[in-house]
Amino acid sequence: MGLDSVPGGRLAAAGYSSPMLHLASQSPRRRELLARLGLAFGVLDIDVAERRQPTEGPEDYVRRVAREKAGAGLLQVMQAPGVLVIGADTEVVLGNEVFGKPRDAGDAAAMLRRLSGRTHRVLSAVSVVSAGREMQALSESEVTFAELGDATIDAYVASGEPEGKAGAYAIQGIAQAFIPRLSGSYSGVMGLPLFETAQMLRAFGALQ
Repeated sequence: MGLDSVPGGRLAAAGYSSPMLHLASQSPRRRELLARLGLAFGVLDIDVAERRQPTEGPEDYVRRVAREKAGAGLLQVMQAPGVLVIGADTEVVLGNEVFGKPRDAGDAAAMLRRLSGRTHRVLSAVSVVSAGREMQALSESEVTFAELGDATIDAYVASGEPEGKAGAYAIQGIAQAFIPRLSGSYSGVMGLPLFETAQMLRAFGALQ
């Protein structure tokens, strides 16, 4: 099943409670962000194909993948009563083009050159599901990149940070130095918009 236990923090100690909450993601960034809400949760190892359909808009795509991740996670643990599963998907969008995770260093450099000196959107969808209920939210942010020279791009790619990151950058890492302007949710750009996630968890009674 691939289930790990993550302890709750200050808020849990202060009286916050949770049903059997699980995060359907192996992303360390999402684990870090969800832990900030102070809830104990398990981590599920799920396998969902992230392939955009030819006629699928960027918003519909991230919503669908988040829902599929949550659903796949729920199938793993639904034998336990009261379980709640969170699934999320985050994509970088330039125009109507979705920039997923780079295939290799060359692909990462190509993405960064496309983003250089331009403003792009980051869409982050979150689905929260139980055996009888589902909620979803979509966070949209705008991120402006400074002009990046070839030497800067090459050094950043060589750092290894773009690997496994949508759009080939991590806003919480070295790439902060490339971004003069962010409009929207910092945590959403990282991979899990905490405002929207907390709202849904409150609606499910998992967070006060």
